[in-house]
Amino acid sequence: QVQLVESGGGLVQPGGSLRLSCAASGSIFSINSMGWYRQAPGKQRELVATITNGGMTNYADSVKGRFTISRDNTKNTVYLQMHSLKPEDTAVYYCNAGVRTYRTLPVNDYWGQGTQVTVSS
Repeated sequence: QVQLVESGGGLVQPGGSLRLSCAASGSIFSINSMGWYRQAPGKQRELVATITNGGMTNYADSVKGRFTISRDNTKNTVYLQMHSLKPEDTAVYYCNAGVRTYRTLPVNDYWGQGTQVTVSS
C-alpha cells in the first residue's frame, strides 16, 4: 500500500557530510510526522529526528547542531542533512512516516528498508 524508499547512504570520513532522502509513495491520503531512526550493530533502534507536517522538528541530543531534518510535502519526501559526522553515527538509518491511506482510516506507521551510513577513515 505505502512504500518508503531511502537513498543517500554510504561511506564518509569523519567530519564529512551526507544527505539522506526518503520518498513515500502508494495509497497516501495524508502524512503526519516523518522521521529518521538509526540502529547500530548490537544496539536498539533510536530516534534521530522527526518533523511534523507543519514543520516542527525534534532531534536526539547526540545530533543537535549537526543534523537537519526537512520535508517537501509536495513530493512526500523527507530529508536528513548530516554534517560533522562521527564514527558513532555509523548505523543503518531508517525512514518512518505516519500515513493515513484514506480519509476515515487511522494513521499507521510505515518504515523504509534502511540505508547504511558508515563513518570511517
